[in-house]
Amino acid sequence: MPSPAIFQAETFDDLPGWADDDHLAAFGAFRRSAFRVEVKPYRAGSLGIAPEAFGPAFDDARRAEITAPLAARGFFERHFRPFLIRTHDSKPGLVTGFYEPIARASDTQSEEFRYPVYARPDDLVEIDETNRPAGIDPSFRFARAGAGALTEYFDRRAIESGALAGRGLEIAWLADRVDLFFIHVQGAARLVFPDGATRRITYAAKSGHPFTGIGRVLADSGEIPLEKVTMQSIRAWLATHPDRIDEILWQNRSFIFFAERAVEDEDLGPIAAAKVPLTAGRSIAVDRLLHTFATPFFIDAPTLRAFGGNAFRRLMIAQDTGSAIVGAARGDLFAGSGPAAGEIAGVVRHEAQFHVLVPAALAEAWA
Repeated sequence: MPSPAIFQAETFDDLPGWADDDHLAAFGAFRRSAFRVEVKPYRAGSLGIAPEAFGPAFDDARRAEITAPLAARGFFERHFRPFLIRTHDSKPGLVTGFYEPIARASDTQSEEFRYPVYARPDDLVEIDETNRPAGIDPSFRFARAGAGALTEYFDRRAIESGALAGRGLEIAWLADRVDLFFIHVQGAARLVFPDGATRRITYAAKSGHPFTGIGRVLADSGEIPLEKVTMQSIRAWLATHPDRIDEILWQNRSFIFFAERAVEDEDLGPIAAAKVPLTAGRSIAVDRLLHTFATPFFIDAPTLRAFGGNAFRRLMIAQDTGSAIVGAARGDLFAGSGPAAGEIAGVVRHEAQFHVLVPAALAEAWA
């Protein structure tokens, strides 16, 4: 199979803004992955960055007492070599944003708290080519077990119409249905309960259906111009068209199930696909089929200013993935937790150059 992209060898001097970045913040995120792989190594993506090639960098990160940005910059320049990612069609890369919502919740259903957050059902099973039944689309990774056969699982419409009611799967109840929908889109949230307690929910599984972005649905139907589609504009449209919420939300058949997690560090985000807490402004979600978790990427998005006013030129660490993140030069930037982070993430949709930092041991073969 041909490579999905072309990789052009560079030097660190070729990276716009490399010398001005805060490499210490990126080092902190990378170091968390270095400790995680001692528990369970990451799998290689199809581009061929083998996890074992990170060995010297991981060992150094675990041992090093790096406390200054310049020393962190030296760490990355020692252990990695940069390559520009160019797509075969010469289209620019794309970055979007995601965040961890914070929402009011209750342990019990009431007139105010009516919308359930569901745990993973016991009849939801993972499928692959070894057990996929005829008739289920190859994109599905989950199916429903029962009556001796695997079938397509309930979709969003069926579940929100009561398909799982009465099974004791409710983790919590939310007051706002649109808030819950966007928690599904983000894949995690912090829930704040009436007694002040805070709990985190993170992705556990999904129904298996392909994700459909409702921003595209609204654009295609002429409700919002495509160039003005943001999380904020979608929310505003739903707020002014409450009678059409079912019609729009149910077009995204994908439904997310969650697991409860403690909030161990208020300054870090949820534990995501790479099994480490996400770091605001330094963790990036990538195409997991192509890339290997813990890979550093230098992202150059000169028109993106939502993260602080200056052109976005930052070293990011691959620590999450998502079904909408497809391609070698496609990423989702983690903006943090809470409403302010949501204001940032909701407007991020920018062209970007992706520079992947390849472990030095592999660089010669890539050049």
